[in-house]
Amino acid sequence: MPQSPSLSAAAGPKRPAELVRALFRRNETVLLACLVLLIVFFSFASGTFLTTRNITNVLGQASLAMIAGIGIGVVVLAGEIDVSIGSLVGAVGLPLVVVMNQTGSLELGIASALLLALGVGIVNGYLAAYLGINSLIVTLGTMFVIRGGIYLYTGQKAISDDLQLETFYQMGNGRLLGTVPYPALVALVLLVAFVYLMRHRPFGRQIYAVGGNPEVARLAGYNVKRLKFAAFVICSLLAGISGILLSSRLGSAVHVAGLGFEFQVVAAVVLGGVSLAGGVGSLLGVALGVLILAFLSNGLGMLNIATEWQLVITGLIIIAAVAFDELKRRRQ
Repeated sequence: MPQSPSLSAAAGPKRPAELVRALFRRNETVLLACLVLLIVFFSFASGTFLTTRNITNVLGQASLAMIAGIGIGVVVLAGEIDVSIGSLVGAVGLPLVVVMNQTGSLELGIASALLLALGVGIVNGYLAAYLGINSLIVTLGTMFVIRGGIYLYTGQKAISDDLQLETFYQMGNGRLLGTVPYPALVALVLLVAFVYLMRHRPFGRQIYAVGGNPEVARLAGYNVKRLKFAAFVICSLLAGISGILLSSRLGSAVHVAGLGFEFQVVAAVVLGGVSLAGGVGSLLGVALGVLILAFLSNGLGMLNIATEWQLVITGLIIIAAVAFDELKRRRQ
């Protein structure tokens, strides 16, 4: 039987070892420790790793995966999966750039990009949540449809920003006070907002309940279909924001943009401790998982480790993370 705060206080202060064990029960603490150790190791291994320019560059690159990872995290916590986000990240650049070129309005371009993302989220959510089709099959199908549509529309050529709008360029490439990339700030704001939503608002608690046991959640009065539908819409909208920032960084809509992006994000979600079975994990863990993979890739590159070996190392880390999660669930 757990002790009340007063009884715990009366028992006296905990020993240092007990405090450490208490802290490291939280998955986020372990991930944070791994991230710090990773940064320390590469700082000693490479003299150019721990510089302001390199750290901010990594944060800028990781922010796109973090934004999309928040959306994937919500979907996976709800007990589903979405592998269409890579294609969607590449697709939203098309209406963004085309509408912007034709109207001269960045706002209309952004609105059209988000409208496309919303449409994809509605389709995925309706087919998976309301029709009950396996979400992996649904989003695998939309992934191919979207990617094929990109190739057909562009003829496998990039569509450039003819207006060369400075505002458009600054969205993905600008820096606050010349240091912090704007995409990193967007990612931070979204992370704080969604961590609060998932931890402290009824929607978040209901998503965890649905992912943990949808039948129990239904009996508790939760609208399981509506919650899963909302998770898919959120995921697609966040992928749309990530795609807008990517198009800004590239200065164009590129037909291969976002290719394989979904696997990078899902890997970060798994590494961050979100169980693919649903209902377990946190968005803060997802963010740390994204940062670990980003700094790992950056550090290995600075040590001139071949790309093939980088993929092998990353894959082994992900397998270890999934195995650890499975063993922990079995013990519980």
